Amino acid sequence: MTLRIVCVLVAAILLPGCNQDANSVVPPPVALNSEAMGVFCGMNLLEHPGPKGQIITGSRIDPFWFTSVRDTVAFTLMPDQPRDIRAIYVSDMARASSWEDPGATNWIDARNAFFVIESRKQGGMGAAEAVPFGDRAAADAFVAANGGKVVTFAEIPSAYVLGSDAAEDQTEHSDVRLN
Repeated sequence: MTLRIVCVLVAAILLPGCNQDANSVVPPPVALNSEAMGVFCGMNLLEHPGPKGQIITGSRIDPFWFTSVRDTVAFTLMPDQPRDIRAIYVSDMARASSWEDPGATNWIDARNAFFVIESRKQGGMGAAEAVPFGDRAAADAFVAANGGKVVTFAEIPSAYVLGSDAAEDQTEHSDVRLN
């Protein structure tokens, strides 16, 4: 009788783990490769300098690729884009070889990164960029060399990434949901 109770208790503890939603596990980043084409421009990411981005959704096997971090953040704000975002990764420029070679595997979770906005550096498509760093000290050093200011993902103004110049439209986008 005691063995039967132990078996029931073990099953009660282990079985709920079998039913966990696969979407609750954050997928790892995909290494940048020659097949990566920018969502908005349709161009190969390897042909552009500066940091890159990728967004992994539940409804798609491959990530959405972005030639710039600015485009990556903009994608999360556009109502007509997929909302089943599972992960947002950006190049960690603190671990990049150079601006021209941001790296293929040095991805960081965008929600944990420090971003330099309003610097003199331009992104892959020649527009203003949100330059990501996994380390606050590296972001501060970049500001000292290139100007700008350090913000978190939630503090990047929507107007900065969506192209508006209206100073009054500097709203935050902390309502992005990762399912």
